[in-house]
Amino acid sequence: MQLFPAIDLKDGRCVRLKQGLKDQVTVFSDDPVAMARHWISLGVSWLHLVDLDGAFDGAPRNRGIIEAICALPGAPRLQLGGGIRDLATAAAYLDAGVTRLIIGTMALKEPEAFKALCQAFPGKIGVSLDAADGRLKTKGWVEDAGLTVMDVLPRLEADGAAFVIYTDISRDGMHSGVNFPAMAALVDATSLPVLAAGGVSTMDDLKTLAPLAPRGLEGVISGRAIYEGTLDVAEALAWLAAHE
Repeated sequence: MQLFPAIDLKDGRCVRLKQGLKDQVTVFSDDPVAMARHWISLGVSWLHLVDLDGAFDGAPRNRGIIEAICALPGAPRLQLGGGIRDLATAAAYLDAGVTRLIIGTMALKEPEAFKALCQAFPGKIGVSLDAADGRLKTKGWVEDAGLTVMDVLPRLEADGAAFVIYTDISRDGMHSGVNFPAMAALVDATSLPVLAAGGVSTMDDLKTLAPLAPRGLEGVISGRAIYEGTLDVAEALAWLAAHE
């Protein structure tokens, strides 16, 4: 199981949103590239990047910063979401050095376009399933998709999704702990690698989710907790390495 430090980009800064609300912003750094360099220095294997402006606007807005992070010496594998709605944007990011891409709105609203993306870049395209009270959200978490995770999972697998990220929006940025029952149900419902996001805020949360790793949990994404220090990245990496 891997720890994915999150770098969420808004207006050129490294931020976190509370429950996905764009007016509930905490700025953690004016220099996202330096922030990425810091996580890299601790030995992370992955970084989780989100272009929040792109997610809200439907087009890339922080490409220069993302490309600069890709170019850092010793940069780990990078996964990126936010504003990726067409083949050209996906190709540009992959060519720049992003390892794999995360699709949200397109996967739910434009199934044929999503399938084409998966076919064009096999093994590179994952899906972000973001839910509040069990209902999936799209367009930066502001629209109700009218679907649940279990409604869409079989079709996403058939279309060629390479992995799934599940975010419990109600817990995102709230330091409220993980939704273990929801994560366990998702892991057991799919053969795809799954990442957990939303509520991973302490070592206890990490340890709670660890038993799901043999069942298909690839990793956990943490943002606010690693910036505010309730989850220590170095400690987490050491614990995960010792329990592989």
